[in-house]
Amino acid sequence: MKKTILFIAMFLGSLFFAQKSTPVLGGDRDVHGCIGSAGYTYSQLKNDCIKTFNQKIKLKEVNSDKSYTSMTAVIFSKNMKKAEIFIPDGNAKSIILDKGEKEKIWKSGSHIKDSYVLTPYKKSYQIKKNDVVIYQ
Repeated sequence: MKKTILFIAMFLGSLFFAQKSTPVLGGDRDVHGCIGSAGYTYSQLKNDCIKTFNQKIKLKEVNSDKSYTSMTAVIFSKNMKKAEIFIPDGNAKSIILDKGEKEKIWKSGSHIKDSYVLTPYKKSYQIKKNDVVIYQ
């Protein structure tokens, strides 16, 4: 009888502690209030939380040595002078690219460690990092 009561007390105690340590869904808001576990990422251009996988322009990773292929999204400003690409680079979740006056490409600023370029490609776009195509 004592063993049964002890076993039940241990079992209930373990359930209590397991419940305390389980993270709450949606409890992972970032500094902008975006919930990562729900698929939201902050967009600098839209100044809002977005789901990158719901965006119109999605590009696939090329020449990956991983066992999976990742995707990225591209968002343009209304005047098409800025593009935002969602490639983790250091602390950044996205990178803003600027278009020159008479250029047809968008480039990252000099404050970014690596050089990113977005160019039209066939009926879509491609992203180059240090002159190597990484998404198209």
